[in-house]
Amino acid sequence: MEKEKSEKSICSGDIDHTETPRPWQSFHTVYTNAKAGMDGVDKEKVQRIVYDMSKGSKYFENEERKEAFMRQKIDNMRAQCAKLTPTDISQYQKVADRRILELETKRDLSRIWLHVDMDAFYAAVETLSNPSLKGKPMAVGGMSMISTANYEARRFGVRAAMPGFIAFFQTYDPNFMAASLDEAYLDITDVCKERSMTSGEIAKELRTTIFEETGLTCSAGVGSNRLLAKVCSDINKPNGQFVLPNDRMAVMTFISSLPIRKIGGIGKVTEHILRDVLGINTCEDMLQKGGLLCALFSRSTADFFLSVGLGLGQTEIPQVRSRKSISNERTFSSTEDEASFDQKLADLAEMLSVDMQKEGLSGRTLTLKLKTTTFEVRTRAVTLTKVYLLK
Repeated sequence: MEKEKSEKSICSGDIDHTETPRPWQSFHTVYTNAKAGMDGVDKEKVQRIVYDMSKGSKYFENEERKEAFMRQKIDNMRAQCAKLTPTDISQYQKVADRRILELETKRDLSRIWLHVDMDAFYAAVETLSNPSLKGKPMAVGGMSMISTANYEARRFGVRAAMPGFIAFFQTYDPNFMAASLDEAYLDITDVCKERSMTSGEIAKELRTTIFEETGLTCSAGVGSNRLLAKVCSDINKPNGQFVLPNDRMAVMTFISSLPIRKIGGIGKVTEHILRDVLGINTCEDMLQKGGLLCALFSRSTADFFLSVGLGLGQTEIPQVRSRKSISNERTFSSTEDEASFDQKLADLAEMLSVDMQKEGLSGRTLTLKLKTTTFEVRTRAVTLTKVYLLK
């Protein structure tokens, strides 16, 4: 009986019902999550300010809907977890142990991956154009969306949802992967051998070249796979680098205390499910509670979590794929002016047409996406009977 209580207790997070309610603590927006340059930020203070200033807005209402959706998912997961018996958990733990052994055989320490991330890209570009902004807290964007915030602003809890990228990486990897406008992955295994240089030296040379060419700084991370390289690039931001040796013990030590939110693919909702339902806070916890992960998630999802716990990630060079789609979008202030909508739609269509001509692309299915002031996304699509070439 005691064993059953012990097993069941790990299926739910501890909740203190005696504390004074603080509604802003559950207001988890993209602007209050931890990010490079935000060490030392009073997270609760930022959450409270965002909460108080947002109350009554469409944004606030949307956050409340998302919060309710997340709570429902957590409750559903807790209900599933509560149905598991000690025998169930024991059986699933055996499944997890087998999967961990199988995944371990796929560990590849032969490749060297470099992840380069431009530092506060848009803010840095703006500062180059207007040097008087240097050293001042500054964000690029508007009330509708912040594109980026510099590190001075991040100390006050201001941040963005990320995009951007500038670079000339073919010298180091002709097949480099541009993850967005301000970050890229490079397989530098061959260039390290050809030039008899360490991965750290290559990273330093590349960062120096980018600064000399553009006046912009970037941070870099080196690891045996892309997952680790990306995490490493965040460690010494801004304008720094971190190299994780291609050694299993070094990888396991590094990954053991790493918070799960640092891993790409684990977002806010997943983080809360893992933390609040299963008590999983670090990557090492993934392995310790592998049985529950195998019991509650699909095989592919459970394998991803277990791989994270082992510090495993993609190492192969991605196959070049033909482009499947191209798009253009803009965020603007709230309006009900039909003529304004028509003009914006015409402008977007013209920009998309120009982009397609530059790429030599033709289209068949046209999709229109609209996000309302309540953050509801609506889409409509039409497929033409034949492909049209743009000239």
